[in-house]
Amino acid sequence: MNVNYGISVALATLALLTATVPASADGNTLTNARDATAAFNNQASAQAAGYDLLTDADGLACIDMPGQGAMGVHYVKGALVQAGTIDAARPQAVVYEVQPDGQLGLVALEYVVLQAAWDGAHPAPPELFGEKFTLTPAGNRYGLPAFYALHAWIWKHNPSGMFSSWNPLVGCGGAPGGNAATEEDPDMVAAQMQGFNCAMPMDAARPD
Repeated sequence: MNVNYGISVALATLALLTATVPASADGNTLTNARDATAAFNNQASAQAAGYDLLTDADGLACIDMPGQGAMGVHYVKGALVQAGTIDAARPQAVVYEVQPDGQLGLVALEYVVLQAAWDGAHPAPPELFGEKFTLTPAGNRYGLPAFYALHAWIWKHNPSGMFSSWNPLVGCGGAPGGNAATEEDPDMVAAQMQGFNCAMPMDAARPD
């Protein structure tokens, strides 16, 4: 075999492979996020990985917004919030919907960074998947300092958009747009939460 010919073929093949590598080869893709979090469809696996149940300042575990839908029940990994980095495969929060039988079904991922820490090290607000994060100012319902957050509804369709904060198809207590099970019926929420405890550090951000 002609050596020069062999080298030319190798270089041509390398050029072709390089040309077909996607621009998002860093792994920050929705597909990578989905693959990396598939195990968290089992809520116990998320807890085993260090994600803990959180509640808002009023003690509500399921977060909804009348007229817009809900986010659901958040499990947050405080160490990832405190790290202040954005990685599609390592969301700061995994979000569940309370099913009619009281079980939790994974619906979304959420990426969260504290505004002060992020702005102190970056010239612009964070972005992921080509989307800008939403800023939640201080004085929010969680009693937390200002933070940036982005939802990605990769486990349940959201007619309001893949990256919308609220999903009209998600509800609390098994009913889209309703929070009766968390606000009006303590016995029901106790059964649905199945004894889960919030172990979220008070100095770590809770997602919106």
